[in-house]
Amino acid sequence: MYIIAIAWIYVVVLMSFTEESFVAGLATFLFYGLAPLALLLYLIGTPQRRRNRRRREAHVPAADDCPPDPASSESPSDPGLAASGSSDAGPQKAKP
Repeated sequence: MYIIAIAWIYVVVLMSFTEESFVAGLATFLFYGLAPLALLLYLIGTPQRRRNRRRREAHVPAADDCPPDPASSESPSDPGLAASGSSDAGPQKAKP
């Protein structure tokens, strides 16, 4: 699909180079090339954006339905971690 867009931009750039003035060339590029191509790519990409949104909503539960994350709480649930002052959850080695 992008090869067609690139080819169309190429054709429109060549058309804009053949215009008599810079303003006419810029208008040709914007109104024959950039604006219609942006609209076309947006419309063609709508089904994919819709599928991505539905897939994202299906895999991510709503924030109201989720229980609170125990790792994000301020006080650790393991009393051994609170006494040692360590914030990592890995095993602690005993010091001799």
